[in-house]
Amino acid sequence: MHTTSDDWLAHRGRWVNVTFLLRKGDAEYLVTLRDGRVQRIAPGPHVMPCWTFALVAGDDAWERFWAAEPQPRFHDLMAMVRFKALRIEGDMTVFMRNLLYFKALVKQLGGQIHAR
Repeated sequence: MHTTSDDWLAHRGRWVNVTFLLRKGDAEYLVTLRDGRVQRIAPGPHVMPCWTFALVAGDDAWERFWAAEPQPRFHDLMAMVRFKALRIEGDMTVFMRNLLYFKALVKQLGGQIHAR
């Protein structure tokens, strides 16, 4: 049986049901996950958005993170936090409990967000 990386990612996050905000400079996206799969990506602006946690970085930081070969300090979400290129706001419990899942998911979301 052949599975795609999407199937693997969904399996890894099969218990993840959350809505989080991804802010890229002035643009913002509400990402809703159900059973580890992206159910919806809603571009902003949003009036009183409801989210559990937010990943906030500038355009340049996200572009570097989503590059084919990211530079040091932009190769990993936690590296970006460490070097103050990324802020995590709100309740980080779900994010930290599923850190490897979110690292892979946000890397994958780059292509979907660029397409918008």
